[in-house]
Amino acid sequence: MATETTDAVAGACVDAGGSALGMPQLCADWMSNQIFWLVITLIAIYFVMSRIALPRIGAVLAERSGTITNDIAAAEELKNKAAEAEAAYDQALLDARAEAQKIVAEAKAEIQAELDVELQKADAEIAAKTAESEAAIAEIREGAKKSVNAVAKDTAKALVAAMGGSADAKAITAAITARMKG
Repeated sequence: MATETTDAVAGACVDAGGSALGMPQLCADWMSNQIFWLVITLIAIYFVMSRIALPRIGAVLAERSGTITNDIAAAEELKNKAAEAEAAYDQALLDARAEAQKIVAEAKAEIQAELDVELQKADAEIAAKTAESEAAIAEIREGAKKSVNAVAKDTAKALVAAMGGSADAKAITAAITARMKG
């Protein structure tokens, strides 16, 4: 009796020793049982995926998408701030250069004005010293002419006396004066 039950259950898919004939999955007697458990398994997987796994995956994807969007917005904002800071820096640099050029121009003008005043003072001092020098030179020339006249008169008197003649003071003075005029 026991063998009869085994044969009835196993059917055409199992031999007398209890071994499967061919592939058990393709046995037509077991197909309805396999399809039943396949449907039950697929329904269980569907409910687990739709109620537990997919909502969590969707939440993670939404969170990532939100984070990425926020990061992109923050990066854009920082980029705009950096561009504004760069523009402000460039403007400050231009203003500083303009101010420096203005200061340099003012300093040059001030130095040039001081230089002009000092040059005028120096020119006035040089002109005064030149006038003094010319006066001193004129005085020296006059003194030299008088000295030359006196020496010439004395020399002429001494020469005339050495040659054995008498020296006429008026004649010697007239000769020296004529010679000195040119």
